[in-house]
Amino acid sequence: MSSAPVIPSGTVRKSPGMTMKRRRRLDTTWRLIVAFLFIAYALFPILYVIGTSLNPSGSLQSSQIFPSNPTLANYQKLLTSQQNPFLKWMLNSLLVSTTTAIITVALCAVAAYSFSRFRWRSRKRLLQGLLLSQVFPNVLAMVALYLILQQIGRYYPAFGLNTLGGLILIYLGGAIGFNTWLMKGFFDTVPRDLDESAMLDGASAWQTFYTIILPLVRPVLAVIFMLSFIGTYGDYLLAKVMLSNTEKYTVAVGLSLFIGQQFGQRWGEFAAGAVIAAIPTLILFYISQSQLQGGLTSGAIKG
Repeated sequence: MSSAPVIPSGTVRKSPGMTMKRRRRLDTTWRLIVAFLFIAYALFPILYVIGTSLNPSGSLQSSQIFPSNPTLANYQKLLTSQQNPFLKWMLNSLLVSTTTAIITVALCAVAAYSFSRFRWRSRKRLLQGLLLSQVFPNVLAMVALYLILQQIGRYYPAFGLNTLGGLILIYLGGAIGFNTWLMKGFFDTVPRDLDESAMLDGASAWQTFYTIILPLVRPVLAVIFMLSFIGTYGDYLLAKVMLSNTEKYTVAVGLSLFIGQQFGQRWGEFAAGAVIAAIPTLILFYISQSQLQGGLTSGAIKG
């Protein structure tokens, strides 16, 4: 008969369960460390800007993230300045960004539904043309866009140079192509059986699109809205070229005046403006966060 192995005295036998627990703890520890480093890396610029906005000296040269004697004087100067109408710039940016986002969502939804559900001549070529148009950014066509708005302004002054309407037209031309492709991929995940059932019940193509398809693709509509809003809200170069009147400036162009006229002396007001300008985006993210999560994940799952 075979005898059981003899374990020397003074030795402890490690069970596989204990080894797995230690590995899981070590893995969790490393993940927490990496996550903390990424969070610190992301939050440091934000905290630095907030600290600069509270610095009474208005300088970037400080060894501390938060000043020892914080004050709201920079915010008061920013909001009460007659030379630089910050609140007017904020309203201009909100008007341009919101209008662009709403029209982009509406046009892209109709175009994506057409590309996804119908088969018609030159459909693939037009899709390829939309994708090809996104290869060249608006910056490369800046001179052409400037001349086009100049010509449009002769017949329709509300959409010419130095107008918010003309700036909205430029943003719409650069946003529809990519967003149509993105939305089409989400429309393709919606089963076609829903369309056929609605048609059998007597619904038209428009009724099917408006009452059945749109509620199902609400998450991707929120994603497109946020992408369009953020892309236009923070744009500087195109707005700077197309707008010349201070009253028509957007917030990104207007804030550049604080560091362009008196460089190095008005960083406090600039930081205060950056903090206030970020509030609408934060509110929008907070309101639509559930829809954004669904739009960024559900579209990748083929139904």
